[in-house]
Amino acid sequence: MTFTGFPPEALDFYEGLEADNTKAYWNEHRSVFDDAVKAPLLELCADLEAEFGVAKVFRPYRDVRFSHDKSPYKTHQGAVVGDRAGSGALYFHLSAAGLFVAAGYYEMASDQVQRYREAVDDETTGEALREVVATVAAAGHEIGGDRLKTRPRGYPEDHPRLELLRHRSLTASHQFGPEEWLHTPQAEQVVARTWRQMQPLNDWLSRHVGASRAART
Repeated sequence: MTFTGFPPEALDFYEGLEADNTKAYWNEHRSVFDDAVKAPLLELCADLEAEFGVAKVFRPYRDVRFSHDKSPYKTHQGAVVGDRAGSGALYFHLSAAGLFVAAGYYEMASDQVQRYREAVDDETTGEALREVVATVAAAGHEIGGDRLKTRPRGYPEDHPRLELLRHRSLTASHQFGPEEWLHTPQAEQVVARTWRQMQPLNDWLSRHVGASRAART
């Protein structure tokens, strides 16, 4: 089936789940999740696949083993493309707040951080990243990621790209509110357009950082 939008019931479902994150609520409204959230989300992923690749759809259940918050269910439903071979992730999720769309490296291993900083320090590749970040930000997207509060060791305080050097991960994101277009096929166009605008960030990260080469333990 072709994606036609997320029904208003999808947002209502998550508003209710935020207020009552219990198994009882989930069981009572499971059919709403299946019909108004999961089904259209799978259709959206299928329609995006030809251009962006196969998406992994996340489970709706939280891993509460090591968390003080024992709420059993995620209050959003997301999907991600890529990031297994260092190509950068393309991500979106639906929640009561609307549609969240993002790209980049959400996490970087220590060897990736090292290559990232070397590339940012380099005049040519570092300036290229600064231009990419400026272009993505000018398109209305937020540049984020885990950052040091101070400068990384070994770099001068007056480094021209100090703010970028502070990053230990680098992302672009955009939170779209619960607009009327969310309930129409236009939502697919919004995700696709946003991913295209963010893709240069993934391209830079893929070329100059890539996947972690550290041995897994």
